[in-house]
Amino acid sequence: MEFLTHINNLITEHLGEFGPLIIVGALGVLMILVAIPLMMNQREDPLKKLQRSQAAPKKSKKDKRDKLRTAGRNEQLEKFSSFLEPKNEEELSAMQLKLRQAGYQSKDAVRFFHFAQFALGIVGLLIGMSLVTVFAGDQEFTSQQMIIRVLIPAAALYFLPRYWITRRVAERQGAIEAGFPDTLDLMLVCVEAGQSLDQAIVRVASEMKASYPDIAQEFEVVAYELKAGKDKDTVLRDFGTRCGVQDVNSFVTVMIQSATFGTSIADALRVYASEMRDKRVMRAEEAANKLPTKMTLATMILTVPPLLVILVGPSAKAISDFANTGSG
Repeated sequence: MEFLTHINNLITEHLGEFGPLIIVGALGVLMILVAIPLMMNQREDPLKKLQRSQAAPKKSKKDKRDKLRTAGRNEQLEKFSSFLEPKNEEELSAMQLKLRQAGYQSKDAVRFFHFAQFALGIVGLLIGMSLVTVFAGDQEFTSQQMIIRVLIPAAALYFLPRYWITRRVAERQGAIEAGFPDTLDLMLVCVEAGQSLDQAIVRVASEMKASYPDIAQEFEVVAYELKAGKDKDTVLRDFGTRCGVQDVNSFVTVMIQSATFGTSIADALRVYASEMRDKRVMRAEEAANKLPTKMTLATMILTVPPLLVILVGPSAKAISDFANTGSG
């Protein structure tokens, strides 16, 4: 008992009155971090392995389809799928769509996203506890101040992945919007050269990788889905949904209407490509017209104070000297 009391006093002396609680929490986090890899790498039960091998020839076609559907997933994250995936199917679909719009096409993207949030939240809690105890020195905090200093880093790191995904979606949509007119021009050249729309999509996906990799990736997905036999209208609509860009959605509508009414795809592409070029010029002119307005505030901040000092400074100095002379 004396030994435990000595250790408790030593911890309290160095870490404050919450020292034992911090040590217990750190040990708990350490046990969790050690237990997770052990659970992931644990060997499979031989009995279960034997039962699975005996039941393998009796698998139905549905089981084979499910295996193909889940192929390529991370088996380690599969064990925590109930914890790392939303239970609501609509929320899961919305998160998958947002991650795909950000360029993350992996089947485990949702799980990695929630795992990153969970891990960064724990790191934020540890940072907050360190700020309150280790780096605080002799400074004492009230309960409200301690809660604020612990929760703010945790909340900031927890929402960091969501902020990153939002920024990534905006940047990727901007890149797709910038490269779409050139993509349409190349597709028009391919179609007028005698290639079908499917062949033109394949050629665009291969040729645009160097200049616009984001839109090339989306066209590559479209090409693979068409090769797999998926309905063309569905593929094009999914393409517009994944990109999340109004110009692409309009292009999809034009292509579907052209195929439905039997009009020439080349003519539709020629007109729409011309509109996209004009729209790109208009966006450039709009950005150029916004520039003087954006520079006005910076110009005023950097120019007006020095100008006031130069113009008003001598007069203020003369008035001050005159006042001092009169009082003397």
